[in-house]
Amino acid sequence: MPRILYIEDNRENRLLVRRILLASDHAFELEEAESALQGIEMARRNPPDLILMDVSMPDMDGLTATGRIRAMPELRHTIIVALTANAMQGDKERTLQAGCDGYIPKPIDVDKLPEEILYYLRSRRQ
Repeated sequence: MPRILYIEDNRENRLLVRRILLASDHAFELEEAESALQGIEMARRNPPDLILMDVSMPDMDGLTATGRIRAMPELRHTIIVALTANAMQGDKERTLQAGCDGYIPKPIDVDKLPEEILYYLRSRRQ
């Protein structure tokens, strides 16, 4: 069962993603972090298969957090997907340049999210 770490400061967004993944036909283990710093520590202690990273957080933005995660040898190859409301032209490119492996814009497509996560997990295995 793939382990997903969702780093997101907004409680309602965390709840929505939890509900989507629990209701999907696929089995996921989901952990949640309320801040970038908490997420980095959780990932360091117990590396997940994939990190869903919010880009806009008050303590540290998700792109900086991605850079810190990429700097840790044990997490260098962890899949990081930006899950963000930053959907202006150039935002996707900025997330990829910061080290994210993918980009999912908000609002979340409830029907597509589990498949998008599986896509990223499968692409890393190949």
